[in-house]
Amino acid sequence: MFPVRTNLSLSLVFQSQAELKPGDLIEIFRKYDQHWAVYVGDGYVVHLTSPGDITGAASANLMSSGSGMAIVKKERLSDVAGKDKHRVNNKHDREHKPLDPSEIVWRAQELLGQKVCYKLTSDNCEHFVNELRYGVSCSDQVSPQPVSLSPGTRPFPPLTVAGHPCGRPGWRRRHE
Repeated sequence: MFPVRTNLSLSLVFQSQAELKPGDLIEIFRKYDQHWAVYVGDGYVVHLTSPGDITGAASANLMSSGSGMAIVKKERLSDVAGKDKHRVNNKHDREHKPLDPSEIVWRAQELLGQKVCYKLTSDNCEHFVNELRYGVSCSDQVSPQPVSLSPGTRPFPPLTVAGHPCGRPGWRRRHE
């Protein structure tokens, strides 16, 4: 008999609200991409969304369209996720020390209502939540692109698509 092999990287562990801890990063699986939020307690998350009156999942889907402005909102996780699957994903905890949960929540709540620049490649929802949790703005959805070099050519430092080093500190608020 052959052993059963599983691919743990594909298995998702969906947690109940009781298991969520303030400061956890929530990854929400949309049809074509992921949306990210930070859990702040009592069933609520803080996330980037479109500046219009649309709330929850519909607004998050509009954000995947590219660049423009976003607004920082606090909404129920159930409204933001809608029917989409979601999980806690604090995937950078080994690389970056998370800030204290109370600091993460405080930082998130300080930004509520702020309009910020939104760029799919350099200032997206994943950059936003990583900055809140770790103080480091990066996104695995926007990964470094391989470069073919001629012999003797000096390589460039790792760059995201937008040309910003992953891990550059400082999520910047930008007002209209």
